[in-house]
Amino acid sequence: MDADGTIEKLDCIVVGAGTFEYPDFPMESSVFNVKPREHIPGEVVTTYLKAYADKFGISDLIRPESKVVVAEHQDTEEGGWTLTIAKPDQTEAKIYARRLILASGLTSDAFIPHFAGQESFGGRIFHSKLFPQNRDTLETAKSITVFGGSKFAWDAVYSYATRGVKVNWVIRSSGHGPAWISPPFVTPLKKWIEKLASSPCIWGDADGYSRIRDFFHGTAIGRAIVNMFWKILGNDVLTLNAFDSHPKTAKLKPWTEAMFTGTSFSIMTYEKDILELVKGDGIDVHVGEINHLSPGKVHLADGTEFESDVLVVNTGWKHVPPIKFLPEGIERELGIPHTPEHDAPAEDLANQQDLVERADKEILRRFPRLKDQPVWNKNYVPLTDQKGIYSSDEVTPCKPLTPYMLYRFILPPSPRFLRPRDTAFVGIVSNFSNMITAHLQGLWISAYFSGLLENPEPAAAAAALKGGEEALRRLQYETVLHNRFGRWRYPTDGTRYPSFIFDAVPYLDLLQRDLGLSPYHKKGFIADWYDPYGPEDYREVNGVWLKKYGSAK
Repeated sequence: MDADGTIEKLDCIVVGAGTFEYPDFPMESSVFNVKPREHIPGEVVTTYLKAYADKFGISDLIRPESKVVVAEHQDTEEGGWTLTIAKPDQTEAKIYARRLILASGLTSDAFIPHFAGQESFGGRIFHSKLFPQNRDTLETAKSITVFGGSKFAWDAVYSYATRGVKVNWVIRSSGHGPAWISPPFVTPLKKWIEKLASSPCIWGDADGYSRIRDFFHGTAIGRAIVNMFWKILGNDVLTLNAFDSHPKTAKLKPWTEAMFTGTSFSIMTYEKDILELVKGDGIDVHVGEINHLSPGKVHLADGTEFESDVLVVNTGWKHVPPIKFLPEGIERELGIPHTPEHDAPAEDLANQQDLVERADKEILRRFPRLKDQPVWNKNYVPLTDQKGIYSSDEVTPCKPLTPYMLYRFILPPSPRFLRPRDTAFVGIVSNFSNMITAHLQGLWISAYFSGLLENPEPAAAAAALKGGEEALRRLQYETVLHNRFGRWRYPTDGTRYPSFIFDAVPYLDLLQRDLGLSPYHKKGFIADWYDPYGPEDYREVNGVWLKKYGSAK
């Protein structure tokens, strides 16, 4: 089911060729006209995804313009879901699904707040997600305002400035500040940043190198080496970008530490030097607050005002699936964000403070460096608490909700769903290895639904009411431990959902171990330590698994 009409067209330029492809479908240069290490135009990615869907027979299975509005779990021995589907003709239909995989991800539902005075503004106000539908403003607008400091904001500023449109770029002084944006190659060794994927993480033991990790993160000497690595990486990005070389680019210097930044850490994907554009007359950068709008103008809290035909907002996403789940209150057991509670029932894992405190203690014991948390903005104010901006939406990026609480970031950790093996999530993990992650999660879920996971915990925990209470306790604690890690490792990105860059390979190792597969795909342990992993290293994973388990499926 997909609420949109087709595979979505991408307008931006994405990461380098060779990193953004599924392992079982290489993005061949001769077919897609891309060159290794060059960034990929958005239209090429769209073509690639359509070709992938055609090759594997997915295209004919897509029901376009069919939005799931209600999903009701069937609490029977077989399980399953009854889905209410909204169709384009305003009618509804119900279907039964034996199994449900929720793949709406984290960036499907854009959040757009209300700005004081927007009714009289007269120009368009849209989220960067809707940029393709508003491309005509590149030709019709004379001056525009971009609100926000994310990579989406950088992309919007670049798109308009290179068309000669005057840009006023507003970054909240009470917000997270500008995103880290790096050249593709960093450190004195000029490493490709998209393949720098080694970092401390709570699930890292799956790679078999726990002693090395213990040295780096459990000893004073090791931590000094780790701190030096992050200092070199951060300083190299700042030096290469030369933010302090001009008053306007100085306003784009990140406010957070590189080590503690998750997937908001971004990469330069522009043909022209965007920082040189910022230094020119076509872009003005304002660090302040939007107070209100008036006809054709944007007004800041410090009294600054400027003309604007368009307001492009980069105000985050509603990270909760846009579906009504039934029976009422089932969100607690599904492991999706919901309202925090005191004295919550046992099935509400995210609100079990004893498990949360136990997990925090283990994380900080194993990674003492994380005790020293960054202070990134002492004057931070949630967006919707800022004067002149509000929202009546039920879900916003600012509303206090519990974090996702999924086993392996995939499964609801409740016997209610583990017993019938009828529910899974994909796309809740956000990292630089999204294509590989999707590939392995797909195989993992298929094995789980078929009862062929090598990892016995989900099956054992499913029998919680038949003597498997201890297995359930282990599974649920590990779920809390893994999901709680983001609060300490990536405090500005990972508090609501698993968002990590440099911890991706150990997560992929974990999934492969569960599948009964070796995570080692290099020639020798030296290469396994030092050579980065990419999609090419996972080409044969499906075939190896099928050879081992295919006859049992």
